[in-house]
Order: sequence, then structure tokens, then C-alpha cells
Amino acid sequence: MSTTTSSTTTRSGSGRATTARRSTSIASAPSSITCGTGCQGDRLGGVLRVGVASVVPRSPLAASLLCCRFVHSRNRAALSYTLALNHLADRTPQELAALRGRRRSGAPNNGQPFPTELYTGLILPESLDWRLYGAVTPVKDQAVCGSCWSFATTGAMEGALFLKTGVLTPLSQQVLIDCSWGFGNYACDGGEEWRAYEWIMKHGGIASTESYGPPAVDGGSTLIYGCTIRSELLGRLTGYASVEPGSATALKAALVKHGPVAVNIDASHKSFAFYANGVYEEPRNETSALDHAVLAVGYGVLQGKSYWLIKNSWSTYWGNDGYVLMAMKDNNCGVATAASFPILA
Repeated sequence: MSTTTSSTTTRSGSGRATTARRSTSIASAPSSITCGTGCQGDRLGGVLRVGVASVVPRSPLAASLLCCRFVHSRNRAALSYTLALNHLADRTPQELAALRGRRRSGAPNNGQPFPTELYTGLILPESLDWRLYGAVTPVKDQAVCGSCWSFATTGAMEGALFLKTGVLTPLSQQVLIDCSWGFGNYACDGGEEWRAYEWIMKHGGIASTESYGPPAVDGGSTLIYGCTIRSELLGRLTGYASVEPGSATALKAALVKHGPVAVNIDASHKSFAFYANGVYEEPRNETSALDHAVLAVGYGVLQGKSYWLIKNSWSTYWGNDGYVLMAMKDNNCGVATAASFPILA
């Protein structure tokens, strides 16, 4: 028998997001599970990595075999994308849903419009990839925390700061998780990017990943809503903009003029959880019921299909080294529905 831990994030009286851990005794799991003869004789060649963080109190083998059958069935359909087993293969639907932390409050935001006249006459390139210009940090991992909103926010901020200063600085998601409770975000239980922008505006910037740490005990710290900021904040904002909903042209223009853009998508389908490569197009997708925040860093065309280049926050073990090409057609999965970007001072 072996022991693993699972975690639950709660808010302490001080406002700091804390994690309670519980130990569970389970049968020892193998270091890897191959999707082979155990999947009714199907040989996919995929490998499920099972680590301490992904083992849960049930049989990982049984869960992976169910996913194996789904992956094989979809890949036989010869779609525009392929699936593969990954580190999420032993998660229940409820656990997968917990990763999708875009909390839909329905409250109006104060985002500035991005009207047509701002990009009328703008010549849009056929393709764009901000990674090639150094405006995108490496893929990050939100782990078991539903904090995707904070990763989308910092990704857009990182790109905007790079375009302004020429320096790419990784920014802290944790400071938003810890500190923006008072603005309507709920740490690992979800949030919205515009609320994070409001916090950044209110406090004059955001901490870098390197500088933000646990609460300080010296007298040189600034206390904000129970969290502790130890260093100078970066990226003072004058506001943020909301891209015209549903307009692919507007989103392209925002990407060209302002860099990476925070977007929200429908990521509720199993096909998204096991995406590996190709242009992802889900016929059952929603364009308004959006549950996951990600970062658009470009666009292009692959084998005749137009796509958005999307950076996820589920580690490089997911997707194509952490990225997904999402079809533009019919606003697939709502990529263009709720896009926003920060406006630096």
C-alpha cells in the first residue's frame, strides 16, 4: 500500500488562499500505463504517466482504459485533430471540471470597447505567432487549482509589458489568487480576468513570479486584503479592453496591435482534455457557456483550416507542448466571445 495526498483550497480569515491536505492509502500504482492490449487489443502507443499528484483513491488502470477506448474511437474517425492519453487520464469528470475555473458571474465589467474604427484599414498578416517575437513565457501548470483566470490575466500582462519594454518578465498568478478576493475572484474556485485587471489597476501593478513569496514578517511589506506584497509592482494599467464579441477580425486586430489576448472557451468536452495535435473543432461546442480561461498568442491556417493559437495552463504534458490550435470556423468553442487585453499606462 502507498499513501498519496489530495488538496482542497480554502480562504483563511486573513484572505490568504490556503491548502488543506489529506492522506489517502491506496494500492501502489505503476509508474506508467501503456494504452495497448488492455484496450480491447487496440495498440495506440500512448503512455499515461501516473505521479503522486495525479493518483486518486481508485484504480488508475481502470480509468485509463476507459479513456484509452475514447481516444482510439475518436482517432479512427479521421478528424482534423488527434487525441492521446496524458496526465489527466485518471481524473473523474468532476476533477476535470475543477480545472476549468472561469467563474461566470454575469456582472458587467468596465472594459473599454475595441471599436471597428480602431482597426479599420489595418492590414492583418496571414498568420501570427507571438512566441517567435519573445512575447510569451513558457507554458505553466495550474495543477489541481481552478485558477486558469489568473494565468490568462498574467499571460496578457506579460505580453503587454514585453511590447512596451522589450523585456519578458514572468508575472505571479499567486498574487492574484491570494489578493483579489475582494474584487470577486475565488482563488482555486474560479474567477474572471476583468476582476484581476481591476485589482491590478487599483494597486498599481502586479508582482513578478520571482519577487512574490509567502507573507513577509519584516516591516517593509505592504498589506493588501490579507496578502503581502514584498516588492515593486510592475505594469501599471489605465484600463482594459473588451474585444467585440464573436468577431474574428476584431480578435485578430487585437492580437496584431496589442499582443497576446486573454480569451475564454468551452473546454467541457473530453476531446479537449485529451487533445494532442491538429486543428481542434468540437461540433457540440458552446459559444456562450464558457468555462475555461486561456491565452490567444496568434493565429494561422493549417491544411486549409483557419485556427487560433492558444496557450493553455495544464503543463507541457497536455496538448501540443501545452498549446492547442482551435478552429476559427463558426466561433468554435467561443474563442472570440469574451476576449480582453490590458492597457498599460
